[in-house]
Amino acid sequence: MYELLKGLGSWLVGSEQWTGSDGIGHRLAEHLQYSLLATLVAAAIALPIGLLIGHTGRGAFVAINLSSFGRALPTVGLVVLVFLASGLSMWPVYIALVALAVPSIVTNTYAGMTAVDPEVRDAARGQGMRWYQVLFQVELPLALPLIMTGLRLALIQVVATATIAAYVSFGGLGRYVFDGLAQRDLVQVLGGAVLVALVAVVLDLALSALQRFLFRHRPAPQS
Repeated sequence: MYELLKGLGSWLVGSEQWTGSDGIGHRLAEHLQYSLLATLVAAAIALPIGLLIGHTGRGAFVAINLSSFGRALPTVGLVVLVFLASGLSMWPVYIALVALAVPSIVTNTYAGMTAVDPEVRDAARGQGMRWYQVLFQVELPLALPLIMTGLRLALIQVVATATIAAYVSFGGLGRYVFDGLAQRDLVQVLGGAVLVALVAVVLDLALSALQRFLFRHRPAPQS
């Protein structure tokens, strides 16, 4: 174990490991690109759905069941399925990552909307506000803390799962894990896993700090 950890330390700080197209810097940029793009697409899909369900109260079973669907989704299986249908491209990876991120965003958006006090909605309607004014000027601002929690959870899940890009011969930090397994290089495998974990932890801490700063005058939302 000591030799493995010593090798990991040397691997992480070696200057040759940080340069070139296979360097940590380049792989990290690829990993973040996959993760951020997939989360943005998922947010564009999931936020309107969650807002609509929460505002109208219709289709609540969709939001509730999506949470279980997200936990049961076989991500690698989905990548393989789309890969067989579309061929060698990044589409299978992005589709799988978006499908993974959507449930967290929908369920937290719905939860944030349903947490809004009905009396606040009634008061807004009583003042003559139209439905879209109630939605965007009253409900959305009040639901925003839980919505941001959903976005944060989705991004961390995607970062942790974006290693699957290497499964279909693309880049990202997962390249170290899959290449290390193929070469029986435990130091490289451990290095890739540690880097992915560090990225996920750093992003989670940064987004949590941002969320606390933005909503420092509100009660902390429940994840």
